[in-house]
Amino acid sequence: MQQFPCNEHGVPQYPKGDARRLFVLLAAIDKLPRPTLTTLSAFTGHNKGTIDADVAKLAEQYGVEIGRDGPVFVLRSWGDVLKQQGVRKSLKG
Repeated sequence: MQQFPCNEHGVPQYPKGDARRLFVLLAAIDKLPRPTLTTLSAFTGHNKGTIDADVAKLAEQYGVEIGRDGPVFVLRSWGDVLKQQGVRKSLKG
């Protein structure tokens, strides 16, 4: 299995276009106490400008429900496709 570099938080830096980038974002929304654009970008290494589009992809492609409470992302439902524990593993590579 291919190894990927990790950022200072230990989050794997998957290449653009890799679905695991979406899973890392989802796991970070679930894990962080206050997942805002800034904290998600700092934690995951994702560009702030792509996070909203990636959240929309999670909803469209995987049925995940993520809302906003002001600037904070709120995970409302994992949907029927993804397994919570499996997605959380994406943070560890």
